[in-house]
Amino acid sequence: MSPSWPLPENDPWSTPFAQLLMHHLELHPGDTVLDIAAGGGIPAFHMAECVGPEGRVLAVDIHQAQVLRAKSVQGPHLPWLQFEVGDMRFLPPTLSPVNRITGNLSFMFFRPNRFEALKNLLRFLKPGGQIVLTFPSLGTFDSLWNYVGEEMQRRGLLKEREALNEYLQERPSSDHARQWLQELGLDRVEVTEWPLEIFTGPGQEFLQHPLLRGGFLDDIYECFEDQKLAHEFMADVSQNIDCFTPLFAQRCAMSGFLPV
Repeated sequence: MSPSWPLPENDPWSTPFAQLLMHHLELHPGDTVLDIAAGGGIPAFHMAECVGPEGRVLAVDIHQAQVLRAKSVQGPHLPWLQFEVGDMRFLPPTLSPVNRITGNLSFMFFRPNRFEALKNLLRFLKPGGQIVLTFPSLGTFDSLWNYVGEEMQRRGLLKEREALNEYLQERPSSDHARQWLQELGLDRVEVTEWPLEIFTGPGQEFLQHPLLRGGFLDDIYECFEDQKLAHEFMADVSQNIDCFTPLFAQRCAMSGFLPV
């Protein structure tokens, strides 16, 4: 008997965003899907089970290790699901158009020009097809960013504060997502946000938190040229989590259909 492929319950980050993606995605047996920045396969495995053997799911990720890990989990199952190494911003023009384009936590990687990357991606969507992308939108962890910015200002870390502001100003909002989908001429545009609270303790639990460190706390470290100073600064921040908890991420999903 073949295994079933529900969204995993033990993933505290990808699964909550994937739940929002699946809430918006209109998926049917036989559909063809392009899943970008697929990572370890959340929710590619689940989508492959939904489309069935008459459908097809191509899941691409830029990191070979992620692709190899996903293939190892897949084994001989779901042969209509294909994992490949690829950069979602530079997909080959020979790629066959699909009914659905999805990307869980992908839109954050569309930098620096998100609109152009989104426009290029739509080249692979069939008329009448749907695109659904999820990302942590503007407002995610604002209590942390505000505290860090105030601490940088208080300590005279002006260059670091400027670098942090540049990062914060670049973050996409739900309004940006809606505007870009509408400018690209998509129909039935829908953009929603679901809050998600992230729990952490002080010290190393905060500094090494698997959700906060990857792609969020690392952005603070990158504001510093002096990494010794960065570690000292973040060690102090980690002891004062009461100043910025509770921490909330904004799960955002953007969805639209290409006109027929």
